[in-house]
Amino acid sequence: MRVTVYALLLSTVFAGYSLASTDLQIRAKQDKQLPAMAKKESVLMINFTEQQSLDSWRITNDGVMGGKSQGTILLQADKAIFSGNISLANNGGFSSVFRPIEPLVKALETVTIAIEGDGLTYQLRMIVNLDGYRMAYKQSFDTVLGQQAQLSFTLADFQASFRGRDIPNAPVLQSENIREVGFLVTRKVAGVFSLVIANVSFK
Repeated sequence: MRVTVYALLLSTVFAGYSLASTDLQIRAKQDKQLPAMAKKESVLMINFTEQQSLDSWRITNDGVMGGKSQGTILLQADKAIFSGNISLANNGGFSSVFRPIEPLVKALETVTIAIEGDGLTYQLRMIVNLDGYRMAYKQSFDTVLGQQAQLSFTLADFQASFRGRDIPNAPVLQSENIREVGFLVTRKVAGVFSLVIANVSFK
């Protein structure tokens, strides 16, 4: 039975509100000894080797709701720097950056990010279109100031949300449904942020 976002939102309320760019590389590997459904292991890598690697990324700040936060994404030494300033004015407090991706194959299970943090908590976000609605699946991760890290997450563990509200009974995130990849930072205290992103990969 097809579950609509409308139905998911209703159930949440009643429960208590409880690329086209050169950096895109898709490699398929086949193992003849595996069952037919497991023959392909595809890897999509997003990296930042040229300025045009940033062309598909777009910034979305809380200005869409009247806020004053600012964010940018820049290229430096084959890495992207997502940085800016979070303002709490006008009930603001977030900045995000996203890019579309080409459709992934089915049954990919993990996403890995190589980052360098600033001590703040960020969200890795996957965007899907469900019955015409733009739904975000999110996974929070902590960073340590100046420390590089490679973090892997299971797609099935991502939490669905719609317009800021968690949808606990939403369908499990499937790789073939992901249409955008992004990062978001939100703060309860105004101040600067800076996240260095070396690459993002799926497999």
